[in-house]
Order: sequence, then structure tokens, then C-alpha cells
Amino acid sequence: MHRFHVAHQRLVPIAVTLLAFCLLALAASNAHAQDSADTLELEVPLWIAELDADEAQTRRAAELKLIEAGPDASDYLPAILDDLSIEARERLNRVRAEWAKRKAESHVETQLIRLQNAKTLGEALEAISTVSEVEFDLEAAGEGGDLTQTIRAPRSPLNFWHAVDHVLDQAKLDINFYGGDRTTLMLIPRDENRPSRVESAAYVGIYRLEATVVTARRVLRSPELSSMNLNLTIEWQPNRTPIGLTLPISAVNGKLDSGETLVPQTSGDTIDIATNTEMAQSEFFLPMQLPNRPSETIERLAGTLTAMIPGRREKFALDLNEPAASQTEDQMTVSIEAVRDADPLREIRVGVELDSAGRSLESHRQWIFENEAYVILEDGTRMDHLGYEVFRQTNSGVGIGYLFDFGPAGSPPPGSKLIYESPTSVAQDAVDFILNDIPTP
Repeated sequence: MHRFHVAHQRLVPIAVTLLAFCLLALAASNAHAQDSADTLELEVPLWIAELDADEAQTRRAAELKLIEAGPDASDYLPAILDDLSIEARERLNRVRAEWAKRKAESHVETQLIRLQNAKTLGEALEAISTVSEVEFDLEAAGEGGDLTQTIRAPRSPLNFWHAVDHVLDQAKLDINFYGGDRTTLMLIPRDENRPSRVESAAYVGIYRLEATVVTARRVLRSPELSSMNLNLTIEWQPNRTPIGLTLPISAVNGKLDSGETLVPQTSGDTIDIATNTEMAQSEFFLPMQLPNRPSETIERLAGTLTAMIPGRREKFALDLNEPAASQTEDQMTVSIEAVRDADPLREIRVGVELDSAGRSLESHRQWIFENEAYVILEDGTRMDHLGYEVFRQTNSGVGIGYLFDFGPAGSPPPGSKLIYESPTSVAQDAVDFILNDIPTP
């Protein structure tokens, strides 16, 4: 006991020293961040002015400095830019496009969640929510929803779905995807025979994949009709619904425990997977050729998922009494084009333009029609639209007319604002996945 007491006394000053060191490091980090902000506040206006310098070399250098400063520099742009020349505006537009691209690419990066300090279900779910901004509804979770129950935390950081599954396996919970929305997952008690979520799944990027059904049939009179078919579910982080999610057939391959290669049927170039912002799960069907020899498991099934990933959602607030009100956030510009009579209603015509839209506005534009649009009156009252009509579609944007009933006044009252909520950027994403040890019939 005496020996332990001495050792403890020795450790106290060491712990105090380490704590002081950590506090100093934190203070230094905060001071550095503040210095960086102060530097940008001083230098960004100077670089903007240099976009109009007499020397071409100075103009090019200023453009590069703005690009290298990154998206954070956008907070320090001068409020008034009317004095810039046409060339300077073009350079600034290139800078803004690069900032938007970097911001979108950073949103595609997988977020890692650290649960090492979580000791209970409540602490673990809170840690996941803090990083992902996804909430959990435990109203239907029953006994498994006890937030005080002990959780064994993993030692290493995990991506969103791996972290969620790690916690749900211990709490004996599952997910009802029909009960959540774009920011919430509803947790429910797990069926008794439900296998471990962690052991059943493959995790890659924002996705979770799981094989749910495997069927095989041999057609004796028409062998070419024989097949082995797989049903798979794919889940994505609820607030990051992919756009135009596809699985190229040419990238799908597998191997059985018999050593035989598993190959897909020639049923097309891609498998299109439906996505919806209100439900973070979809199911798709993977047709494979029937193996020549019997097997017990598919040892390996691999493929590539391609999609456009939307960036962070932003809120546009446009004054309905201001002619041609417009607002730009990242790659998106939303404008009021007209407020027209549609007796007995009023139609608010809204233009939505997206820089570098790519495939996101080709055949996969439904996401933009699912965005929320409503009117907030001066007293804070919310008015939802009564329907909409698309009056324009181009490669870079859409025009949407929203119908509202403003009562006897007919027009939006003074102080009314149209609120439009939408992701403001999209980025291309392609990830490879591998599923292992899938039992066969």
C-alpha cells in the first residue's frame, strides 16, 4: 500500500504537467486559428484589388492566392464589388468555382466517428449525432431504448454506418426506415433471429450494403434461363442522399467457395438504384449466372457504386417585395423571376441554377423538386405552397412556379419571404465495395 501511495504521489505532478501542456496546445491552436482568420480578413480585400492590377503577373498571383486560401476566404470578400473590371470578375468567378468544388469534395469525404469515450447508449448516439447531424428517434425502441445501458466502445474511429451498427448490435435494436426522415432514424426492437448488423454488412463511404435474399434456379429445358439472383439493400447516411445512384454491371464480379467465378447476366450496362430523401434505404436486384458446381457460400462479391453526392443544405431567404430578388450559396443561385396572378391563387416563379451541374440535372433532377419551398410572413407565420409546375428545364437549372393562397389581399404581404432549402453543390463519387461469405441456397 505504501509503495502504491508513493507512486500515486509521483504521478500527480506528471498529470498536472500533461494537463497544462494540453491546455497550452489548445490555446496555441485557437490562437493560430484566430491569426489565420485575422490574416484573411486583411489580405483577401488586397488580393481582390490586385485582380485589377496593371501587371498581368500580379493579377495571376492574386487569383492563385485566393484559390489557395480556400473556401474560408469567401467570408472576407468585400460587400461591394461593382468597381471590378470584366477581367477581374472573370478571375473571381473562377476562384469561386474552385472554392465551391473544394467544398463539395470535402463533403464527399467519409466522416469518422470516435466512440472511445462513450460508455452508455445515450453517449454513443450523442457522439454519432454530433459528427453526422443525424438524430435518433427512440420512441418505439422499447427496453432497448434505455439510454443508460452500457456500451462497449470500439478502440478505433468508424464511419457512420459502422458506428451505428456497432451500437445497435449491443442494444439489440434495429431501424425502421419507414419511420424516419432526411435527418432522423427511427430505432425499434430487433427481431429475435436477426443476424448481427455488423457481421452482415459491408461499409464503404456513406453506404452500407447487405445481402438479404439469395435464390437459385436451374431450368432443365432451357439452361440459358438458369440463374442465381441476389437481393441487396443499400443504405446511405440520411442527410446525404445520393443522386443518380448506379451500379455498372461490368464492374460486378464474385467468387464462390468452390473456386468458381461468379459473373453477372448480360442484362444491361448499369443497375439504377432508386433513392429518396425521406427514406435512407433502397433495395436492388443483382442477376448472376448460375454456377456450374454447387457451393455453400459466395466468398466474395465486389462492385463499384457511382453517384452524385449533394453538399450541405442551405436556406435561401428571398424578399417577395423586392424585384428580382436573388441569392447565391456555393454553386447554387435561387432567384424570384415573377409573382403572377393564377386566379384565385398567386404563382411565385423561382429560378434555380447550379454551376457545374453535370449529371445531377440530366435524368436525375427529381431531388431538386423535393426541396422545401414555403413563405414566411413578417409575423413568422409559415405558408406552405399548394402545388407547383415546372416551366423550364435546362442543363444547368430549372424554373418552378409555386402556388400560394394569400387570401383577399391577393399579393404577398409586406415583409414576406420565400424560403427555399436545398443542397448547394454536388460532387461526383465512385466507391468500390466487397461483400464476403454470403450463404447460397
